[in-house]
Amino acid sequence: MRRSFTILRGLLAPVMLLAWVVVAQAEEGGSSAEQTLGNSFKWIHFVIIAIAAYWLFKKKLPPYFRHNADKITADITKATAAKAEAERLLKEAATKLTSLEREVAQFRDQAQKDSAAELERLRGMGKLDIEKVGVAANAEIEAAERAARVELKALAAKLAVDRAESLVSKQMTPAVQEAMINNFVQSLQGRPN
Repeated sequence: MRRSFTILRGLLAPVMLLAWVVVAQAEEGGSSAEQTLGNSFKWIHFVIIAIAAYWLFKKKLPPYFRHNADKITADITKATAAKAEAERLLKEAATKLTSLEREVAQFRDQAQKDSAAELERLRGMGKLDIEKVGVAANAEIEAAERAARVELKALAAKLAVDRAESLVSKQMTPAVQEAMINNFVQSLQGRPN
């Protein structure tokens, strides 16, 4: 602020000098002096406006332009940083995409290996189950066969006994019965005790 007053004082002195020259010329001459005085006031007015414009442009506009230039520079810097960040993110995304594709391929390979291993495990378990069912069926068949043999033997024994009984009852007469008892008693008598 103090500097602007100094500048104004420095510019005011030539204006005052010019005004004094114009007034002095006006006192010396008549109508041409009025014309000169009018021209002088126009020039003074022009000089004052020019000085005000110069001061305005020198004092106010450079900071405004500097501020705009700084703002534009800051925006360019931010845009450059944003562009660099975007490029970094793009590279990172491309790297991740490549990595993701590789991981998907690995997962696919692992899944195929796991499914093949699971299939083999299930086949092995199926074979074991088939063998177990076969062993269990054979054991049941053998058990049923043994039971049938025992039952068949029991039935055959019963039929044999029934047949023998019927034959014995047909052939057994009281006389044969008495002879058998006598033979038995005699065999007992001949034995040593």
